[in-house]
Amino acid sequence: MTRFTRLIESVRSLADPAPPATRGQEVARLGLGTFMSFAGVSHLTFARKDFQAQVPDWFPMDKDVVVLASGVVEVALGAAMLTLPQRRAAVGVALAAFYAAIFPGNISQYAERHDAFGLDTDTKRLVRLFGQPALIAAALSAAGFPRRGSRR
Repeated sequence: MTRFTRLIESVRSLADPAPPATRGQEVARLGLGTFMSFAGVSHLTFARKDFQAQVPDWFPMDKDVVVLASGVVEVALGAAMLTLPQRRAAVGVALAAFYAAIFPGNISQYAERHDAFGLDTDTKRLVRLFGQPALIAAALSAAGFPRRGSRR
């Protein structure tokens, strides 16, 4: 089986019913759903300035527009995590992809030394970078990956 064929099969498997969630996967799904919903609302309201500090200076869009748009996406992903357990595979993969997509903003905050959310030293900003892979792993776990017994 070629890599491309395996990739296509993996994407198709997102539409397959996921095996029953483990307790840990359910905790991850509900925790991430709550976290993302809160984060999205905070993007749209009281934390807009702090989130603007994470938009790279080189990014070619208005920082406030980026923060508002990402807030809407976060609310949608959070709500989907909470209300669509039957679609947890697709939603979890989408959330993991979102976390990967916003990682350059976290790197930018470190590299450009922007203070926000109490991250006011290089050490604090650097330590935070290690949280992003953990969020990606949690999203994939909530999605039910890796699937037990799967050799894909």
